[in-house]
Amino acid sequence: MDAFTSLMDGFGTALTPVNLLWAAVGVLLGTAIGVLPGIGPAMAVALLLPVTYGLEPTGAFIMFAGIYYGAMFGGSTTSILLNTPGESAAVVAAMEGHPMARAGRGAQALAAAAIGHFAGGMIGTLLLVALAPTVAGLAVGIGAPDYFAIMVLAFIAVTSVLGSSRIRGLASLLIGLTIGLVGLDQMTGQQRLTFGSLQLADGIDVVIVAVGLFAIGEALWVAAHLRRAGGEAIPVGRPWLGGADVRRTWKSWLRGPFIGFPFGAIPAGGAEIPTFLSYVTEKRLSRHKDEWGKGAIEGVAGPESAASASAAGTLVSMLTLGLPTTAVAAVMLAAFQQYGIQPGPLLFEREPDLVWGLIASLFVGMVLLLALNLPLAPVWAKLLRIPRPYLYAGILFFAAVGAYAVGGEPVDLVILLVIGLIGFGMRRYGLPVLPAVIGVILGPNAEQQLRRALQISDGSVGGLVETPFSLTVYGLIVLVVAWPLVKKALVRARRRDVDVEA
Repeated sequence: MDAFTSLMDGFGTALTPVNLLWAAVGVLLGTAIGVLPGIGPAMAVALLLPVTYGLEPTGAFIMFAGIYYGAMFGGSTTSILLNTPGESAAVVAAMEGHPMARAGRGAQALAAAAIGHFAGGMIGTLLLVALAPTVAGLAVGIGAPDYFAIMVLAFIAVTSVLGSSRIRGLASLLIGLTIGLVGLDQMTGQQRLTFGSLQLADGIDVVIVAVGLFAIGEALWVAAHLRRAGGEAIPVGRPWLGGADVRRTWKSWLRGPFIGFPFGAIPAGGAEIPTFLSYVTEKRLSRHKDEWGKGAIEGVAGPESAASASAAGTLVSMLTLGLPTTAVAAVMLAAFQQYGIQPGPLLFEREPDLVWGLIASLFVGMVLLLALNLPLAPVWAKLLRIPRPYLYAGILFFAAVGAYAVGGEPVDLVILLVIGLIGFGMRRYGLPVLPAVIGVILGPNAEQQLRRALQISDGSVGGLVETPFSLTVYGLIVLVVAWPLVKKALVRARRRDVDVEA
């Protein structure tokens, strides 16, 4: 009960007029900046960090929390409406959200995303209050073999359910893993696939890859077909969720946080893996499997709820251990140090007003996010009324601006175009885009954790399965791979029985 008593004190801090103002400003700025492709929460917080120099620490971090959640929803907005993810956590929202928008249900997709962010943030923050010490203790005990097993599960699970065949899903994953190899080897410093270019030595930023594959690839694909299909505007549709939509999504909103929060809390976590796994889970459990890939609303609600809960989970490791698990947490850690505050086990004792005010502001920020963005869903959806030639020209412009803002190098624009051409080719030959993005995001981390695990075990492959956690995850992988085969065998056996009886 001590935690919830402290939380009540935190609400006393967060609900002061000045801090409410900073929370509202953060949500609005975060949403506005998150809508720009390539400028995600981390860059938004980093750009606005100098603005907070004159603020007291509590107000500054309350504003950062608002920017974080607002930018996450803003990234989902462009992901759904324009197939242009504002950040890596919003990649999955494009898979079902954009087909919904093209079918005239963009406002419903945005409403499902907004409510998903609200539900995920609320449940995730409650879990943060209740389980922070326990989850932090468990996270310390997770080693390199466990991380590698989790990433293999993400690879297998997503490639097995996307696309028209597993072979094409695997081919897409290999494309992403190859792009992820570009740059310096993290352990030896050797250059890989840089072709002698110093600009490629730092690797290719995942935002450039996501924007290239989704936005540029989509724009080129549309441009190639505009002469055969007219350039009419996409209808907006009615601006509310119907009863059928709510019945299909409420379970997804509640499931997402329990997938997203643990992954956000563990070191080297983040919102990418849980959004992928939430998508897979919702597809497995859905009763409307024929709609997936064409605009299944559960594919927006679940991953968005998981992403929001993961954002709350990242604060566990940062506040209790001083370990940033995402780029946003790293920027916020730098902001803590700027104020002479060191996150860690003693932070809750030394700065209780700041910590509990920050946690309470997460609840306030969620309410503000829903109150501000749910009514604005039809307004955002009206972007689709713009004729497609002008719309996709604007997408190309903002995608280029976002890619250039990532590194400030002209070569980034060339890389963006090359990856966009790869995305166009993948659409042409029916390869799903999401496994490629997964390969870029998780590939380098998976390689690093694999090599660490092998170093710890002196090169023994048995070191990859020496922990109960990794054994459990590999058991899940076997189930994911074997279940479709077992299911086919059962169907064939039933058909034989029916034929024999006939």
